Amino acid sequence: MTVTDVAARPTAVVTATTTWRQFPALWKELSNEVWACLRAGGVDRGCPNVMLYRDDVPHVEVGVELRQPCPLTGRVVASALPAGQVAMTVHRGPYAGLASAHRAVLDWCAAHGWRLAGPRWEIYGPHRVDPAELTTEIYYLLS
Repeated sequence: MTVTDVAARPTAVVTATTTWRQFPALWKELSNEVWACLRAGGVDRGCPNVMLYRDDVPHVEVGVELRQPCPLTGRVVASALPAGQVAMTVHRGPYAGLASAHRAVLDWCAAHGWRLAGPRWEIYGPHRVDPAELTTEIYYLLS
């Protein structure tokens, strides 16, 4: 676990309000929508997928970190990952283990007296065929 300061990172996202049960199917649909917009604008690769959870409802932003300007259309809008002090960790392995990694951050923050501001996000490493080679950065904004 690490506590560090991060700068805002520009993103292209589709915002949604969903339920935790519906979320997995929605994530794939919205991610595909964002990538279709970016490809139409000339961005094909090199931008990591991101997921911003604004709260526990969940209000989410599904998208991509923008590393170059791109025209956005339809429901795809410009946003940014938050700036500020964060607790973060890197999860290595299948996405099925992300809940445990989130729990580890929450438990660590509670044990060390850190207060959470609410927003949290994931930045996904490059796609790998072998799930054991996946990496996901997990951030929790601190207050």
